[in-house]
Amino acid sequence: MSERRAYAERQGRRGEVLALWFLRLGGWRIVASRVKTARGEVDLIARRGRMLCFVEVKWRARAEDLDHAIDAYRLRRVAAAAEALAPRYQKPGDSIRIDVLLLAPGCWPRRIANAWQPFA
Repeated sequence: MSERRAYAERQGRRGEVLALWFLRLGGWRIVASRVKTARGEVDLIARRGRMLCFVEVKWRARAEDLDHAIDAYRLRRVAAAAEALAPRYQKPGDSIRIDVLLLAPGCWPRRIANAWQPFA
């Protein structure tokens, strides 16, 4: 792995830790993190009451780059992974959604709630 790629990986993991704490402070319980499937990966799986949330975390070095951090292709991969993982984490009566959490140094996290609805 190149030095630049290793640095990006460390920053991405740092973003996931910050996202985890942001969610916890918002009343969410983290069920799992960095869950991989053959169809994709989910950064965080969180629960609050009867809501099960699959969270994609995007960390960028500059806040201006957050506007382009997530696109339909990436959301489809998260949705595919979430669909594969839902039977493992979902309880009867749960609602499911996919959120995106955008983070950059020096700015408050931006959350896109219900960014994708594969379970509708």
